[in-house]
Amino acid sequence: MQSQKNRSNGHRFSLLASVAAMTFTLSVSGATSASSEQDMLKPLLNAASESTLTYDWPILKVGTGTYEEGPTGVTVFHFDKKVFVAADVRGGGPGTVNASYMDLGYNYAELDTVVFSGGSWYGLEAVTAVASALKDDGIRDGDAFSLEPNMAMSVGSIIFDFGSRRLNEIYPDKRLAQAAFRAAKTGTFPRGAYGAGRFAKSGAFFGCNAFSGQGGAFKQVGDLKIAAFVIANPYGVITKRDGTVAACYEGASWPGGKIRTSDLMQGFPESRESGGKNADIPVSSKNTTVSLIVTNQKLDPAELKRLATQVHTSMGRGIQPFMTQYDGDVLYAVSTAELDEPAFMPPDLGVIASEVMWDALLSAVPEQPVAATPDPDLSYNMEQLATFTGNYTFSPMVSLEISARDGALYAQASGKRKVYGIGHQEPVALSPVAETEFMLPGRYPLTFKFKKDGQLVLNPGHWQQVSQDKTP
Repeated sequence: MQSQKNRSNGHRFSLLASVAAMTFTLSVSGATSASSEQDMLKPLLNAASESTLTYDWPILKVGTGTYEEGPTGVTVFHFDKKVFVAADVRGGGPGTVNASYMDLGYNYAELDTVVFSGGSWYGLEAVTAVASALKDDGIRDGDAFSLEPNMAMSVGSIIFDFGSRRLNEIYPDKRLAQAAFRAAKTGTFPRGAYGAGRFAKSGAFFGCNAFSGQGGAFKQVGDLKIAAFVIANPYGVITKRDGTVAACYEGASWPGGKIRTSDLMQGFPESRESGGKNADIPVSSKNTTVSLIVTNQKLDPAELKRLATQVHTSMGRGIQPFMTQYDGDVLYAVSTAELDEPAFMPPDLGVIASEVMWDALLSAVPEQPVAATPDPDLSYNMEQLATFTGNYTFSPMVSLEISARDGALYAQASGKRKVYGIGHQEPVALSPVAETEFMLPGRYPLTFKFKKDGQLVLNPGHWQQVSQDKTP
């Protein structure tokens, strides 16, 4: 009996071991697959922009990196010497590194870098990766007990750029962050949809769903220098100084022309109107505006903290509503302490810095894509349409079935998620634009471009999404 029991236990143990081994193998295989997808991505560093800020401040270097396959990215601010930092955290969903430590208000310079990243929580890897690069490159070491501590200190925050806005889950990783850090240079900063702002959006609160990005501005008054940088990804609308909305895809019943933010706010909730055939695109309610204000005027910890609070509060003029439950808004204030004698009293400095930050915010808004114009004279036979049909996969969760009937092309979501408002229940008809190009009428531009290599490109251009695979 004992021998039979042992054999039974041995068989059970062997079976469990086999299952465990199989599970481990599958887990490793899955992890390797996910890792390989990220490892195959090539960083694009310091991309040329249609709008570039130039500034004269050698201590401040900036590097930007993107994975265009996302697209998503990271922006790294590197100071050539240790500087002072304070933070003001206001949003309802912030994602930060070292925020609690900054609030302790120690009166000595410790900061090396500020890192902003896309990728939501996964993007926080970028912040610590830059600290590791400072050590690996011999710029900092592990000595925390010398008279002048030489430990690398990197702080930073993330924005949410997943969800309905792009059809994959590529994120800024350690490799991209360290490449951007090592490519950092002084004097220039690309504005618009670059770096951490590569797939930022604004105005989801009112259904605007406008493209956004990163902005920067610089001002010098005598010996005083102020630079402001922002990754604008707010739930609210970005507002110009004349009170009009900087960018918005309007609702069908809106009057058209220049939209005043005050009208949207006072007309709420009626102003949150959708309308349009593809207006059920689920605009993201996960947003964040992260910003950095830098001055060369020496400030003590309390003054630097107050500067952060004053400038951050002032941003409520340029973003409305601001600092909601669905925003992770954080502002970092840095003093390089190069100017020993105060050029301005702290409240006056805050006013100047607030205006520079508003300039930065407005410069973040890129030119908005416009909807393609259908060509009513285009017609296709079924043989021609058959070259476009098939199931196009964009990621493990997102795929799109293209079908044809009665001389027209149709699209229907076939994966777990909708595709830019295209659902699973019923195919939607596409309107022809050019020989291999179609569009879906509605509030938000949605263009389909079929390539000869079998790829489908949605919204070709700066924010395009490219299919990975096609099956019949």
